[in-house]
Formats: sequence, structure tokens, C-alpha cells
Amino acid sequence: MSILFALVDCNNFYVSCERVFNPYLINKPVVVLSNNDGCIIARSNEAKALNIPMGAPFHIYRDFINAHRVKVYSSNYPLYGDMSNRVMTSLFEFNSNLEVYSIDEAFLKFNQTTRTDIGDDILKIKENILQWTGIPVSIGLGPTKTLAKIANTLAKKNNHHGIFDLSSEVRQEEVLKDINIENIWGISKRWGSKLRMIGIGNALQLRDSSPRRIRQYLGVVVERIVYELQGTACLDINEILPKKNIMCSRSFGNVVSDKNSIKQFIAEYTIRACEKMRGQSTRAQSIYIFLQTNKFKRGKQHNKGIVIGLNTPCSDTAQIIKLSTTAVDMIYRSGYLYQKAGIMLLDLIPENIKQYDFFENTNYTSSDKRMKVMDSLNKKFGTGTIANGSLRLKNNEKWISKRYYLSPRYTTQWDELPHVI
Repeated sequence: MSILFALVDCNNFYVSCERVFNPYLINKPVVVLSNNDGCIIARSNEAKALNIPMGAPFHIYRDFINAHRVKVYSSNYPLYGDMSNRVMTSLFEFNSNLEVYSIDEAFLKFNQTTRTDIGDDILKIKENILQWTGIPVSIGLGPTKTLAKIANTLAKKNNHHGIFDLSSEVRQEEVLKDINIENIWGISKRWGSKLRMIGIGNALQLRDSSPRRIRQYLGVVVERIVYELQGTACLDINEILPKKNIMCSRSFGNVVSDKNSIKQFIAEYTIRACEKMRGQSTRAQSIYIFLQTNKFKRGKQHNKGIVIGLNTPCSDTAQIIKLSTTAVDMIYRSGYLYQKAGIMLLDLIPENIKQYDFFENTNYTSSDKRMKVMDSLNKKFGTGTIANGSLRLKNNEKWISKRYYLSPRYTTQWDELPHVI
């Protein structure tokens, strides 16, 4: 049986969402900013042509952006989330064997024994997604997820019209030699450096290496990547290796010196991190909490973090909030103006591995049921519908993230729709 994977990736997704409801932006340079309007996290092709770098601090490029009449938008996550759901729902109409990989990416799996002309199907998907949602997509094809991911990167090149098929071994040979080792899906910079030390600098060299040798050198994850580059699928649909650590951190809208306000922020970040952790069915064995002042401003600096171990692996938001706010007491120093805080959930293990403490009455069943109900209600009625009592930030405008360039939430708020006369 011949299997083919397709990775569908929305082009410049956040910018494309803004353009759907504001056609004036088409063919104009556009950037979207991160929380607090801090850094550039999305760019149109026209903005890329102006050499505006990804992740660049907005305040540094503000004059350049204004001089070139680049349109600027604050991140509008309610809009982007709803548009993502529309794209994924549309993809499901074509192929129910679908895995949503991120807000703007999804894998599809095709059985070529039942799909005689896969090329026509892929073109139809691309055209219909644009027609139904207004979002342009690029599609990469390959016999494995890793090759489909590489193909998708090439599909974004202008001369490939948004579709690139890497199922041919001859084409793989031509392409892989030009893919740097660090640009392969799943290869970190650290692993890339180690691979270069043994003479492996591109995807073709990694493909032609011994999987057994690579496993001995870097472990089973990179061994799987070798097999995937060779055309042997090791990751099926909905089979993604869970993250070992999960972080949630943000800069504040304004500097914060009050400890209770910082605790509220940490509680909010903990809720988000725990939701992600439960989403991949894992539990944390320890947590890391940190506070930072603004290193770019003069004045007293204080950057401190602390790791706290859990007696038993945990995914219960209330329990982790209790520990994370206690950690704030331990590292907070009065008299400092803090700019950023965050939490990292460490040493994640599968939730079906349950470890008990002799001196604690750990009730996983009760906790899991409570968290499941909370997650399902928040998913159904919107994030924050059910929240921990530690959160009292919604009406405190002083600490709300800066969003000076926010567009309307066209698809989720009736009162923000434009009035047409």
C-alpha cells in the first residue's frame, strides 16, 4: 500500500486573516505584532521584501516601517483562532484523515491505492480553501511527514505555485542536498552542531547515514528522522512526540512592582501552560518560575528563577498554581520594576504513568475528572469561562497587554462588525 502525506500550511497566516476582511491590504506590506505590540511575528511577502526581520523589536523598526508605509496590526487571536477552525473544518471536508499540527498547519494522509490522481485532488484543496475561507495555502507532499514538511517549505517558493511533490526518489536526491541540517523538522541547533561535528551538514547526508549509528550518538528521535528521510514513515497521523517541557511567559503591559499582581500573572500563565500539558496527555514532575526586569533600561536589575519539584507528577491546575505563586514569594524582591514573568513545566511524563507518594493521599481520578470538565467547558464556551479564583486581571486595565493596532474581531463579536449604510 502506497501512502502519501500532505502538509497544508496557511501562507503568512496572521497577515492573511487581516486581509480577508480588509482587501485594501492585498499587495501592501503588512506586519503583525506579538503581545504588548513588542515584536514582529508575521510579515506579508511585501514586508519581507523590505528586509524586515522576523522577531524584530517593533520600537527599533518603527521609523523604518512608517517611512515605507507598512501597515501594522496587533495580534488578534480570537480572529486567528476562528479562521484557523474554518480552514481545518474545510480540510476535513476533503479528507477526514487529518491532524491539526498548529494554528496554521495540518497534515493529511492519502492512500494512493484509492486516489488515482492525487495531483488533481491537491490542487482542488488549495483552490477551494482559498475560495471558502479567503486564506491562501501551500501544500507539500511526501511519503513521510518529515519529507512533506520539507516539501512544504519548497512549495512556498514562487516558481512552484504553492504545491511541491517530494514523493519521487530522484527529486528527493536533488532537493535534500540543499537543505541545511538545522532546517530539518525536529533537528535543533544543538543537535545540528553535533551532527556537523561528525560530517553531516545537510539532509541528504543525514538520510544516507546509518540509523543505528545516529541512535547511538543522538538517540531514538533523530534515528526516526533518518528513517523518515529515507522514505520509511515512523510518525503516523496524530502521532507527534509530546514536548518534554512547556513554557508560558509574557512581558507585562507596564512594569510591575506589586507582588500580588505578579502572582495573578503567574496564575494566568500557569493555567495556559497546564491546558497545553493536559492537551498532550502528560503530567509535570517539577516547575520553573522566573521574574525579569527590563535589561534594556537603566536602573536596578533583578532576574531570578527557581525550580520546585513536585512530590508526585501532577496536571492539576489548582495544585500547580499553589506552587507557582509560592515560588513568587521565594524569588520576588521589593523595589524592582519587573517587565516579564513566566512558568515552565518540566520533566513531563505520560499521564498514564501514575506515581504515588507514601505520605500524600494522591487522588488522580478525582483531579483528572475535574480538569477534564474544566477543559471541556473552556473549549466549548471560550478560554477563561472556568478559571481559578486567583485570576482577577480582566478588569484591571493597568496591566492589560498593549494592543494599539488591534483590528475588529470580525467573526466572533457582533458589536465589532462594521456598519454598512
